[in-house]
Amino acid sequence: MSDTKPVIYVLNGPNLNLLGLREPEIYGSDTLDDIAGMLEDRAQEMGLTIDMRQTNHEGMLVDWLHEAQAEGARAVLLNAAAYTHTSIALLDAIKAISTPVIEVHLSDPSTREEFRHLSYIAKAAAKTVQGHGAQSYVIALEAIGNGEV
Repeated sequence: MSDTKPVIYVLNGPNLNLLGLREPEIYGSDTLDDIAGMLEDRAQEMGLTIDMRQTNHEGMLVDWLHEAQAEGARAVLLNAAAYTHTSIALLDAIKAISTPVIEVHLSDPSTREEFRHLSYIAKAAAKTVQGHGAQSYVIALEAIGNGEV
């Protein structure tokens, strides 16, 4: 019997490397490292492992979604950032894998500029968690642990 804990991929898109500096009135003051620490602590309590990644490149997110499936990840938390509203490639990648994907947003895009109201990610994601700041990630992780996804 393996002691390996189920892995949750946490994939973050463009400009999220600037969290804590970039528009804190919208995205909060937590950095991506702060969020990773919160997730790692909660995941450990839940018997899960976090694989946290960030890229500014759309194709890398597609590759990581494919990898999540190939490596047997339990689920993916995906904050595609601006690619949420533009990327049919990410939509197709999510549809191509059986690993459940939860869409995550710090802010609530539906309350922001109209171009942010369309989410290609939501068309294939198992669930969306948005508008809770850094806690959006924790809420999404708990949905996996609670068997909601």
